[in-house]
Amino acid sequence: MSEQRMPSRWLMLVVSMFGQIAGIVFLGTAPFLIPLLHLQRGLSLFDAGLIASAPLVGTMLTLIAWGAVVDRIGERKSMSIGLALVTVSAFCAALTTSYVGLAIFLFLGGMGGASANSASGRVVVGWFPADRRGFAMGIRQMSQPLGVGLAALIIPVTAEEYGLQTALLIPAVLCAVAFVVSVALLVDPLRETRQEAAALGHLVNPYRRDGRLWRIHAASMLLIVPQFTVWTYALVWLISEKGWATVAASVVVAAIQVLGALGRVAAGHWSDRVGSRLGPMRTVAVAAALSMLALGLLEGTPLAIALLVVASVVTVADNGLAFTSVAEIGGPYWSGRAMGAQNTGQFLASAAVPPLVGAAITGYGYGFGFAAVAIFPILAIPLIPVRGERTTQTPNRP
Repeated sequence: MSEQRMPSRWLMLVVSMFGQIAGIVFLGTAPFLIPLLHLQRGLSLFDAGLIASAPLVGTMLTLIAWGAVVDRIGERKSMSIGLALVTVSAFCAALTTSYVGLAIFLFLGGMGGASANSASGRVVVGWFPADRRGFAMGIRQMSQPLGVGLAALIIPVTAEEYGLQTALLIPAVLCAVAFVVSVALLVDPLRETRQEAAALGHLVNPYRRDGRLWRIHAASMLLIVPQFTVWTYALVWLISEKGWATVAASVVVAAIQVLGALGRVAAGHWSDRVGSRLGPMRTVAVAAALSMLALGLLEGTPLAIALLVVASVVTVADNGLAFTSVAEIGGPYWSGRAMGAQNTGQFLASAAVPPLVGAAITGYGYGFGFAAVAIFPILAIPLIPVRGERTTQTPNRP
């Protein structure tokens, strides 16, 4: 293996998380611009939603491609290139006066932001030993709720007070700082050369070796349905069905995001303690089914709020477990693509949740909608390849 400086693994985690959070703030900015675009600029909800979806589409289309890039050239270069693309796109989006141009630059920024997905995941798998990896990945998985929460706190108020351009400058500056930090501090994890990897069989396509990755991808797509159901409809349910004020409901939803993030860390630590990712993931799937079913059946009772909190925490706990397992199974020369495929499948499944679950709620009520999605984690349980798991996965580092 080539000689490298040995940085603090925790510093590497923080740097990679900062890059991912910056990219997620950019992704989260677009949906929070909808009130300004629709109510102040006069765009239809369809047009405003189309603009808001542009960065998400850009991310979804390039996750696997970025994974391949990370596998080939490493984490530092990939994340730096991606963040540079996001930075340039965000500044261009802030300066353009065309809505078409805005959508195009948001799309391009979403493409760049996808780089941090696989790169940050590989940093965790590469620098942390197997018995600390689940905990570290759980911390890394906090990036999404933290990024979305930061965007929620800053972007809508800034857009309302200072306008669209100023609001877009915030993620532009944040991504620029993250780019500089990544270039200056990020160090690629140690891994064998391609010649050494070939001799050890690490270049073999893991999707052809066995069916574990396919099964984990499929299970994760099913498990994302209850997660996005709660995320999408918790706020409007509290306001419309429980009569809560918007501010109070928003605070509760934000607090639930934080609890969910901590739940991911706890699940990762649990997996380290028991030496398994997929066993805890299957337990989480059972708990997700039970919590959504209970929430649906008791939606009209005083217990519903507590059950919403429980369901919100439980349904996100599998994310880090699956992501870590996919990276470990993929190995040092396939983990980028495997993590890209993992998130691509989840993006596709989550995109179907708002309209389909919304139709169910419109026709039969929130109780039915919440209870109905319990079928998805039930279907995921037998797909999780617990028996085929190797508790000591191939590490990226010696």
